[in-house]
Amino acid sequence: MLDLVQQISDNVACVQQRIAKAAEGAGRTAEDVQLVAVSKYFGIAESAALLAAGCQQLGESRPQQLWDKAAAIELANTNWHLIGHLQRNKVRRTLPLVSLIHSVDSLRLLKTIDQTAKQIDRKMRVLLEVNCSGDVEKHGLTFDELKRLLDEAPEYDHVEIRGLMTMAARQGGETVATENFSKLRLLRDEAAKDCPPEVSLNELSMGMSHDFETAIYEGATIVRIGSLLFDGIAR
Repeated sequence: MLDLVQQISDNVACVQQRIAKAAEGAGRTAEDVQLVAVSKYFGIAESAALLAAGCQQLGESRPQQLWDKAAAIELANTNWHLIGHLQRNKVRRTLPLVSLIHSVDSLRLLKTIDQTAKQIDRKMRVLLEVNCSGDVEKHGLTFDELKRLLDEAPEYDHVEIRGLMTMAARQGGETVATENFSKLRLLRDEAAKDCPPEVSLNELSMGMSHDFETAIYEGATIVRIGSLLFDGIAR
């Protein structure tokens, strides 16, 4: 276990150094970028090692895995992020466990989150997922859908919209990733001009292990990093 904690601590330190360097290159500071450590391919021991390494913000793509880990006493002090697709029939069990949902991709889902949050007497912080790559296999709003959703947002007073999220296209490398991340930032800037006062679009969740530095240069405030944190750790 000591070897596991040491390896992950070293990996976390390396990633944090890269975040700081990228932020500096973009005229920002490391404190401007939040690291969400994605532990979806590993178990409770590896997730606990992330906590020991100072990562309090952990992300999961699948609600069922988040439920299981959130029940573990070793992970009691975690701030959980749901970063993957959320079906409406899984909202009720997920909401009490998470601090931020990154992946609101429809008005129907937003309505369900609002209704459920009202029932459990809390406000739920969310990001709106935008499909900037045009990949038909990816979830996410178009710009027109985003605008319509933002126009209706004041009706849902148990949801706090904090920003936007996207994923870069699978193909195309850094050039295409830059285009996708830049598009989200520009969409955010355009949407913010007519944004209801109840809505904040300050957060941009974009960038993963293979492209987070590109995302930081394009304005990411949250990066979702998994595999780099587990380098050298067998599944």
